[in-house]
Amino acid sequence: MQEKTVNPILRQALELGPPLAFFVAYLWMRDSTFHIMGRDYDGFIVAAAAFVPILLVAMAVLWKLTGQLSRLQAMTAVLVIVFGGLTVWFNDETFFKMKTTIVYGIFAIMLGIGLLQGKSYLAWVLGDFLPMAQEGWMKLTRRLALGFAVLAIANEVVWRTMSTDAWVKIETFGFPIALMVFLWLQILGLQKYLEVDQEEDAK
Repeated sequence: MQEKTVNPILRQALELGPPLAFFVAYLWMRDSTFHIMGRDYDGFIVAAAAFVPILLVAMAVLWKLTGQLSRLQAMTAVLVIVFGGLTVWFNDETFFKMKTTIVYGIFAIMLGIGLLQGKSYLAWVLGDFLPMAQEGWMKLTRRLALGFAVLAIANEVVWRTMSTDAWVKIETFGFPIALMVFLWLQILGLQKYLEVDQEEDAK
């Protein structure tokens, strides 16, 4: 199924909105305690619980508008549901904090498995969006697999050694910005592998 054209600002709002909503909700409720169904929950747990339906609604709207969701988006949604549920069930913020490690770790492992098979799963997912020679895809995949592994380790260090406030800020802004800058630098460095349409090249 061909993906429908969506306003890029709306797409960004749907993709970035849920993490920002969690950040705002946490700041608003972090010093509060909520008594729900006979149990006391702190602001972090309630914000994490609210994040799950907000993310699912945003992804449902995105799917409705575009006609499809990537496998990575679907897998991320499943992990958020599982770890968000565990966070509320056990009333323990550790599960939600570990979610980021699991997500980045799975991405690193998946890309690594592809590399061991001599394949680039990135090319499979992003090939239509970013036409590039196979050598370029393999280099980008190796670097991104390493990048995800570093982010997974960094998340473990942050949540285990820093305050919850610090983790929320780094999770919401630090990791995504670091990943975007890393990807941008890699694509700039791999310009020679980009495949330009011959008709465009002739203009």
